[in-house]
Amino acid sequence: MANIISFIKKEAVLCISWVLAILSMFLVVPDAQYLAYIDVRTLSLLFCLMAVMVGFSKAGLFTFCASRLLKMAKGTKSVVLILVLLCFFFSTVITNDVALITFVPFAITVLKLAGKKKLIPFTVILQTVAANMGSCLTPIGNPQNIYIYSVSGLSFADFLRLLLPYSLICLLVLIGLILFIKKEDVKTVSEDIKAPNTKSTIFFLVLFITSLLAVVGIINHIVCLAVVIAALLIFDIKIIPKVDYSLLLTFVGFFIFVGNMGRVPFINNMIETLINGKEVLFSALISQVISNVPAALLLTGFTDNMEALLIGVNIGGLGTLIASMASLISYKYVATELLDSKGKYLLYFSVLNFALLGLMILISFIL
Repeated sequence: MANIISFIKKEAVLCISWVLAILSMFLVVPDAQYLAYIDVRTLSLLFCLMAVMVGFSKAGLFTFCASRLLKMAKGTKSVVLILVLLCFFFSTVITNDVALITFVPFAITVLKLAGKKKLIPFTVILQTVAANMGSCLTPIGNPQNIYIYSVSGLSFADFLRLLLPYSLICLLVLIGLILFIKKEDVKTVSEDIKAPNTKSTIFFLVLFITSLLAVVGIINHIVCLAVVIAALLIFDIKIIPKVDYSLLLTFVGFFIFVGNMGRVPFINNMIETLINGKEVLFSALISQVISNVPAALLLTGFTDNMEALLIGVNIGGLGTLIASMASLISYKYVATELLDSKGKYLLYFSVLNFALLGLMILISFIL
């Protein structure tokens, strides 16, 4: 019993996702359509990228880069600012989930080396918001943008015009919050930190590039997965058990729950009644429950106002932990690294995200 309680505490989000999935099965009896719920592409890319990040860490790349960053930084504010800006700007190109998989473990390494472990939860929360709102800026920044951009006929200029105000305001808020961090010197980094293992770094860099090519659609995701697994089996099999499979299972649980919700007639009837003329507000709110990517897929069948829907599902990535599935990635890293800080992380994450969500909805009414 003690082991079960310990597991639930450690993997709370995983347990919640599967409780919801199982409950939804009472509304929609399992059938062949369940297979269509599972986004194999997302799971494949997550596995590949997480494996690569474990490899980079093992090669010593994060520790080495962190030491160089700390030598350039003048204090805690500049360190956190750099870490947050990395997420914001890179997410516009490599997507929000890839940015978080890449830079959250890097941030944890940096702050531990700097002797500022207490700043990890706050920094990761800011990184998560930065990645979710930075990814709004481009059609390739996140899955819902790729989908809506392809079906809406919007030009890139129109796309940027719609979402730039929200991204910039969020970025300014994040920078403002960083200014409140107590000004402290960062810990001097020892000179004996070794350079990363060259062969391992090159090996995992090739796999990282392969994964990014799969993210942008140049390489098929199944081919990418096969290449990564084969390479690890041949050259570094010890990486495979270190991938966070509980995160992958969390995604599967939510995929099942969301898929079932889309097949419940009274839910669909309710959507038809509520969405008309309130696309931004409704899509942002429904994203809080089913995540913004499924919300985008679901709601395109109920409205022709793609501009409002685009705004709604993007600002809807703020709010709950599952509003943007990418946020689960950050949470898992913090939960693994700082088991005792999970509650504090969720509290601060919720306060900031709901405050920003309210602000974004207000701005949508003004604009």
